[in-house]
Amino acid sequence: MKLPLHVILLSLLLLGLQLAAKSEGSYTAAREKMIKEQILERGITDQRLLDALLKVKRHLFVAPPYQRQAYGDFPLPIEAGQTISQPYIVAIMTTVIAPDYKKKVLEIGTGSGYQAAVLAELVREVYTIEIIPTLARSSKELLQGLGYSNIHFRTGNGYLGWPEAAPFDGIIVTCAPDHIPAALIEQLAVGGRMVIPISYSTSVQDLLLVEKLANGKLKKTNLIPVLFVPMIRAGNAR
Repeated sequence: MKLPLHVILLSLLLLGLQLAAKSEGSYTAAREKMIKEQILERGITDQRLLDALLKVKRHLFVAPPYQRQAYGDFPLPIEAGQTISQPYIVAIMTTVIAPDYKKKVLEIGTGSGYQAAVLAELVREVYTIEIIPTLARSSKELLQGLGYSNIHFRTGNGYLGWPEAAPFDGIIVTCAPDHIPAALIEQLAVGGRMVIPISYSTSVQDLLLVEKLANGKLKKTNLIPVLFVPMIRAGNAR
């Protein structure tokens, strides 16, 4: 007996919903595993951060061919020759700036938008700058589509920061310059914390925590060796 068209369409819809629910469940399990094995077991225990990492769907920030690998312990390629950092690097860079709901944070290098999304779950306002126009546009569309209203976007030179929104309680730089840009030091609030990878050569980078003390001096602490894409420099930025 031939089934009516509306019955066939309803069956297909239900099948699609079942498959989507199964897929979403597998991604949730992958996030839980990521947090346990990559974050907790490496000593990061801040519950607010763990909740944010569980909530933000990392697989949405990578291209479809890589979505099944989105929760692996490694970086992945994104468009324009850039990368999305491994989850642990996102976690450690976030935790060392001591995120708090009252804080305002600047991110240099929006990339896929994943780091900005994690920050947006933890702080009052996120200002994020991306120098590659196509990447800036796609990450903005994604983040706004996900409902993030506390993220402000700019396409431009990260070396210059965002002076009219300064000072910032925290600054996260997700690409590697060969020095700390002067504008970012100026825009970091007294008592603020910046985390930035510094490239000493083509093969050597250190993740650096920079704290601005009450006397205006900087305290610098080497955290871990890392490997980030280079920071793109434009114009006469220092």
